[in-house]
Amino acid sequence: MPGKLYVIGVGPGDPELLTLKAARILKEVPVICVPKGREEGASLALSIVQGAVDLNGKEIVELYFPMKKTVSNTEDADNLDAKWNETADAVLARLNTGADAAFITIGDPTIYSTFFYLYDRLLERNPSLAIEMVPGISSINAAAARAGLSLGLGNDRIAILPANYAGNLQETLEQFDTVVLMKVPTAFDSIMKTLKHMDLLEKATYISKAGREDERIIRDLRQVREEDLNYFSLVIVRK
Repeated sequence: MPGKLYVIGVGPGDPELLTLKAARILKEVPVICVPKGREEGASLALSIVQGAVDLNGKEIVELYFPMKKTVSNTEDADNLDAKWNETADAVLARLNTGADAAFITIGDPTIYSTFFYLYDRLLERNPSLAIEMVPGISSINAAAARAGLSLGLGNDRIAILPANYAGNLQETLEQFDTVVLMKVPTAFDSIMKTLKHMDLLEKATYISKAGREDERIIRDLRQVREEDLNYFSLVIVRK
């Protein structure tokens, strides 16, 4: 009988934000699957866990994890498909020994987590596979807390969008009381232009790497420099 797979949100970066349940499971399972965005380089998710849990004696399975699901041309699509299959097979190989395993992911596994692309492939191979999601603190919650911002009160409307959202950002900002824009580097100039046009610059806060040692909180977006922009950044607009 295959082991059980725990998909564990490890929070945004501060090991002390790992939940008690997550820490307990990570101590109990013999195998920890670690996603990596590139075939070389360190894993932020693993470094978070190492700051809270002793991993001596555990099998650490490093998995190249494509940070996209589709591409435009056939050759790249075939290569991507092969990578996803390879990742799914590596996870199932451990579970098929009967051992339980944890798959760790930054933040919360249900919010913009690439794991769900893998989830479908795992269940295609074994529809009865036991998979349990263990929620974690998201970067959204951590960033708002670090900046001392309320995301919503009473009947306030909250929108959470990737910064490269293809729709009308101005329309969204008009309709919602709080707008959280995630992964802002590629769209920062466009965000600034819209906020300035709507006279909302004073209502926006930039938070980068919330809860980590190199965290940045910038309350005047005009002071954000190019070197401040990174994948682990977001903008909260609170009207």
